[in-house]
Amino acid sequence: MSERKSNPLDLNSANFNPNLYLDKLFKESNLKQIMDHESDIVKDTQTLHSDMQTLVYENYNKFISATDTIRKMKVDFKKMENEMDLLASNMASITSFSDQINSTLQDTRQQISKLSGHEWKKKVTLRPFKIIYMHKEFWNNMAIYHLSKGLKLTLNEPANELCSEFLVCAEKRLSDQLVLLKDQSEQRDITEFIDLGCSGFLSDLCLVVASFDDMFINRNNCDNIENSDIFENFAATELNTFVKQNMQKYFELVQNKVDSEQDVGDTAVLVQALDRFYKRIESNTLCRDIDFSLTATDIVINAGRKQCKAHLQILKMHFADSLTKVRQHLTTPKLISQEDSSKNLSELLNSLIVTIVEKIKGVLQDLVVFIQPEINFSQKPQFKDSFCVDNIREGLIVCFMHHITATARSYCAIVASDLKVPPTLLLLLSKLCLDFQNGSVHFLTDELFQINPEQSVALTNEGEISMTMQESAQELLNYYVRIQGLNVSQMLRKSVETRDWLHTIEPRTVRAVMKRVVEDISAIDTTVALLYEDQGNNTEHSSDSSRKTHSISVSRHQYRSNWSSLTPNHLDSTLVSNMHKLFSERIEIFSTVEFNKVSILTGIIKISLKTFMECVRLKTFSKYGLQQIQVDTHYLQLYLWRFVADENLVHFLLDEILGSAVHRCLEPILMEPSVVDIICERG
Repeated sequence: MSERKSNPLDLNSANFNPNLYLDKLFKESNLKQIMDHESDIVKDTQTLHSDMQTLVYENYNKFISATDTIRKMKVDFKKMENEMDLLASNMASITSFSDQINSTLQDTRQQISKLSGHEWKKKVTLRPFKIIYMHKEFWNNMAIYHLSKGLKLTLNEPANELCSEFLVCAEKRLSDQLVLLKDQSEQRDITEFIDLGCSGFLSDLCLVVASFDDMFINRNNCDNIENSDIFENFAATELNTFVKQNMQKYFELVQNKVDSEQDVGDTAVLVQALDRFYKRIESNTLCRDIDFSLTATDIVINAGRKQCKAHLQILKMHFADSLTKVRQHLTTPKLISQEDSSKNLSELLNSLIVTIVEKIKGVLQDLVVFIQPEINFSQKPQFKDSFCVDNIREGLIVCFMHHITATARSYCAIVASDLKVPPTLLLLLSKLCLDFQNGSVHFLTDELFQINPEQSVALTNEGEISMTMQESAQELLNYYVRIQGLNVSQMLRKSVETRDWLHTIEPRTVRAVMKRVVEDISAIDTTVALLYEDQGNNTEHSSDSSRKTHSISVSRHQYRSNWSSLTPNHLDSTLVSNMHKLFSERIEIFSTVEFNKVSILTGIIKISLKTFMECVRLKTFSKYGLQQIQVDTHYLQLYLWRFVADENLVHFLLDEILGSAVHRCLEPILMEPSVVDIICERG
């Protein structure tokens, strides 16, 4: 190392000799090596120069920072010196004031010392009470209890004040528990919330009551307290008031939490939480004069009532969704290759009924957990009667039945105002109500929830529900007949009003609208047959007899029309016809429809033919116009008689139509019946 430092050819040596170094370099190296070596030396020099600058800058920054630190320390020391001077001045003032106070209170020092001693003893007396209350295992701290009791009796403190101060101290702790419960209400589920309340608030409240009883009511030695019986009554009253107020706050928190859990979660979880809550309240006798289990039962009953209301809304929404699907199915166009629509209609009704019944059973199965034998409150008469009768049977099932009828009836107005709603929906809803008329509420609720209708006066009679269902079915069916009758009547009315009956040609065929009427009636017959059986007297008459009956009527009109309007024979014939109408049975067009296919089709045909007759009475006909009406009525007679129970009804209305046309005809000449038969058969 010393040789390196003394080497004159070492660049890093202090004894470096540049001349010797260059001489050696020139001797040992060529020009290119010398130039490369020069380049290396230049680079090293630049690097050393840069490092030197960096080192200078860093040292400069440290120097500046040290300067600032020293300056700041000088300021801080100056400020500290001022504060020390101020503190010394304050201490001098305090010393001066202390001397003045000592001189002023010299005479009363002994009295103040005595009062201070009493105050300290009082604090010492209350301290064991607080320790007993705050300590969860106070039964293991009886020594503290006896100490506090002895101090109380020794100091002769008023028992009323000690009692009140104890309850005030306990109130603070219980208030903290209630605030904690309120804060945790939204963060915890119902089970965790109930457990937190039982282990926290109720446990602390029981501890307070037990401590209060031992200290102020159930005392072994009460000689040092005057009027002991009066004080015990006072203490018991104060304790009852204290417990009632705090339990009321707790019940409000539980009620709010239960209300918030109605729309979400599992019913079984809610029932388990309510069972824990009820069991804990029932097992505690906190207050001698009040049974808190009644309030707990009211909370459970209210929870059951709201659960039933929530499930009722679920049933209503499900029923609305089901009806929407039915409407969409009925309004969706069907392809010829698809399954027969009539078959789909019956399957649609069965599917709707099964869906509704299964949904009801599912809801009831969800609610039956309220009355399971292992649930403590389930066998209480106050809860069971209210829940099973008022909430399940009346509030859920009966209300849902009424909702079904009200919703079904509302479709009468909907079909009338909204053309997109098919009339077939009325027919389907009518059959739905009729089927539910036989669906017993007893089967759904009374057996599952052990309800005896004979013992419950407030129950809605099943006969009333059946009557409501039947009335709804009747109203829907009547409205279906009216709507379908008006639809057919609309075609007939337009066909009469839009035709020029005075300038029509000789009839060659049946008008297309009559064929359309027969087709529509046949389609309605097919649809109705799927839902309603043909329970009436089927008209199994031959078409020949029908033609014959109608031909006799036509011949009578022809015979009568060939007479002069002024002849006595015509007057006699008209008089006989009018007298026959007076004594004949009146036909009710909008009469109540029976629940069978024949009655439904009869109602539709009556409305249609009555409209046809009224339209004919408002028109004036030529001979050919009258003959066209003759052909049309005969065609209708050939095909409509089979849809009604009494074919004479169709014959009578068709005779009235033709008779009205005869009276409104300028040249009343009818065609031969044989010609009419040929035209109708060809048509």
